[in-house]
Amino acid sequence: MKKLLTIMSATLLLSSCGLYNKYERPDVNTTGLVRDTASVSDTLAVRDTANFGNLPWREVFTDPQLQALIEQGLENNVDLLNAALNVKMVEAQLTAAKLAFVPSFTFSPQGTLSSWDGSKTTKTYSLPVQASWSLDLFGNLLSQKHSAQTALLATKDYQLVVKTQVIANIANMYYTLLMLDRQLEIVNEMSGVTKETWDMMKGLKELSAGYNSTSVSSAEANYYSVLAQAADLKRQIRETENSLSLMLGQSAQAIKRGRLEDQNLPSKFSTGIPLQMLNNRPDVHYAEMSLAQCFYNVQTARSRFYPSITISGSGAFTNSSGAGIVNPGKWLLSAVGSLVQPLFMNGQLIAGLKVAKAEQEQAYNTWQNAVLQAGNEVSNALVLYNTSDERSRLEQKQVAALRRAVEDTKMLYHDRSSNYLEVITAETNLLNAELTKVADDFYKMQAVVNLYQALGGGTN
Repeated sequence: MKKLLTIMSATLLLSSCGLYNKYERPDVNTTGLVRDTASVSDTLAVRDTANFGNLPWREVFTDPQLQALIEQGLENNVDLLNAALNVKMVEAQLTAAKLAFVPSFTFSPQGTLSSWDGSKTTKTYSLPVQASWSLDLFGNLLSQKHSAQTALLATKDYQLVVKTQVIANIANMYYTLLMLDRQLEIVNEMSGVTKETWDMMKGLKELSAGYNSTSVSSAEANYYSVLAQAADLKRQIRETENSLSLMLGQSAQAIKRGRLEDQNLPSKFSTGIPLQMLNNRPDVHYAEMSLAQCFYNVQTARSRFYPSITISGSGAFTNSSGAGIVNPGKWLLSAVGSLVQPLFMNGQLIAGLKVAKAEQEQAYNTWQNAVLQAGNEVSNALVLYNTSDERSRLEQKQVAALRRAVEDTKMLYHDRSSNYLEVITAETNLLNAELTKVADDFYKMQAVVNLYQALGGGTN
């Protein structure tokens, strides 16, 4: 009866103190997390419960060479390997937290030889086993275990964060290489055009005195300017290959790749409902698990105000009874219980609780900001996709018009109906328009990668 009353009293005390509580997700407002498509035409998202981020990354990035690079990165990327090691370390810490509920045992055998004034040697021995068990009536060990469990979940979330970043970064750098390759092709083609213009003006000057040397010099300068652009693009290609090689965990080397125009990425998306985004985004869930960990840390700090109860026991097989030597040896058993109640700790317990509560508030603010950041990234990716798509279609028409302009100005220059500046300007405008269109095609592809990552894609 006494034991039953003691257990019931402890249960009531714990419930009144608010200990042993479990973490529950706080309320969060997800209304308008992603900008509405009805007011501003800045997204192509379909409002349903399906989610583009749920697709496996192999279904989004279908280029076989890109898939091979992503697989290599997932196997060899240093940040991802270190994240996996962090998971193992936190798993070990969780195991230690669980074992805190189990009694601890120590074994320390002793033996003594003694002789008084050279007389007969006496031998004593003791084979003691000591046990100690902490009773967790006030939730100190339990809250530490819960904190370790949420820390493990947060560490696994961080591992997924690194994984999605590796996939997105490899894809973006791969598409950057394809963009630079295409721009280099355009510049090389334009170098041939500008060389023809230079040769044409030299020929016209030699045939007719009406053409001055200024046109020849300007055409020559334009030609070398285009060659300089080609050299700069080659530098960018080499640097991007080096950066991608580092992400793949290999020395800097050439990267096998396809062509920009052969890529096939999704063009219709569904962002999913905002609440689903909370579950898909590993970084948002990581922030929430950090909040849960701080919640249990507050409980741990609060439990330190209550008594700690420890039961210790020992048993030894020994021939030393204290007063004499007994042969053969006998068992010597003892048990003791202790209770420690903090009374005055120089404000350490109060300060620890205040710090834990402040850290919990900080974690809550970080989590709320992570939710808003997730919606922000989705909105930005969608508006980048739409804007780049619209610009690319307009620039396609612009490039066609500028091609005609280049041909027309050359014909007019032959007939002396235009000057050399118009020819050079038309070629420069055409080159810039073609390079800009390729860049916008890349931004459109980059927006797909960013949207996929922003919706929590790449975790499977």
